[in-house]
Amino acid sequence: MSRTRPIDCIIPPHLLDRLLRSEDDDVRRAALDTLLTTARLRGERTVRASFAGVASPGNGRRTVFDCRNGRFLPSAVLARSEDGPASANASVDRAFDGLGTTRDFYRQVLDRDSIDGRGMRLDGYVHFGVRYNNAFWDGREMVFGDGDGRIFTEFTGSLDVIAHELTHGVTEHTAGLAYRHQSGALNESVSDVFGSLVKQWSLKQSAEEADWLIGAEVFTPGIDADALRSMKAPGHAYDNALFGRDPQPDHMSKFVDLPDTEEGDHGGVHINSGIPNRAFHLTAVGVGGYAWEAPGLIWYESLRASGVDTRFQEFADTTYQKAEELYGAGSPEQLAVLAAWQEVGIRISGVPAGVARARSLAAGRNGGPGREDGPGRGDGLTALTRRIGALTAEVTGLARDVTALRGGK
Repeated sequence: MSRTRPIDCIIPPHLLDRLLRSEDDDVRRAALDTLLTTARLRGERTVRASFAGVASPGNGRRTVFDCRNGRFLPSAVLARSEDGPASANASVDRAFDGLGTTRDFYRQVLDRDSIDGRGMRLDGYVHFGVRYNNAFWDGREMVFGDGDGRIFTEFTGSLDVIAHELTHGVTEHTAGLAYRHQSGALNESVSDVFGSLVKQWSLKQSAEEADWLIGAEVFTPGIDADALRSMKAPGHAYDNALFGRDPQPDHMSKFVDLPDTEEGDHGGVHINSGIPNRAFHLTAVGVGGYAWEAPGLIWYESLRASGVDTRFQEFADTTYQKAEELYGAGSPEQLAVLAAWQEVGIRISGVPAGVARARSLAAGRNGGPGREDGPGRGDGLTALTRRIGALTAEVTGLARDVTALRGGK
């Protein structure tokens, strides 16, 4: 079935829908204008800037344009190029720096050459529209609104928002996760994961030090909200009269079934992403240290190994397999992955419940979910890990023997 590809926006539709119910006329008008503008833009992925020759393609070269509050991207004016001086416009420079930090993260940490892996140029557009309450990736370029100044502030001020949106491009050029239901929620979660990792990498923060918030800077100071989402505590990013309570679930038992429509957030892609978000956070804390190292690599390789319709269970299984390929069977990294998914209600396929419980306990002793003995990795844990690895090998061998016997009948 042919589908119009949605624009990947950082502000989920349920928040804008809440603003439509505001008693403040200005707030309502800004929200409605944002929704109508986004609807007009949806599917218009052939819109391109008229300055294609300004920065040569390749090497992730950056160019930032100023829309001057217009909505027609080809009419935007060149504001800063890769070889040009800094701009007098703070929004331009923030966008330029955010594009560069994200590009450098993918290049230095994951050995990826820009968004498409082939040096794709990075074009950004600032001051898009009037009081436009969003920022989005449309498949080719990054576009930033200024916010309405009442609820949302200027969107270039959040590095994780920039990295989140650019990561939609990475997903598009790897797994191509369909933007609906569980695959769409994974799409959103992957963007949150690497949006947070880019911020942590730039600040040199460990998993324990990071705030794990997405879009903490997008609200004006008068709004009682921590951020758009919390990866550490889905469902607790905000709770106020304006937006209501953060609807993200943190466990499969709370999964939200919504229709695959614009009003239904394409099956709740911005809502159910809380489940895999928490799984990544738990993995990162379980492994310890810098989350962009082992956990980030496991998630990145799992993304590359995924497909258009990959669901939560398949992705969880892939992260477990990739942890083994990268760090070994029964490794602390694999234990952390297993325990994290189990904590959010997803059991890794093929791992017997008894082995899963033992491994979860081992991960807990390593400082992960359900930990009892703190973050140390003592001799007892090493011995337990080896025993669990041996048991898993025996179970795997037995399963293969059974399969062979069945095939011989």
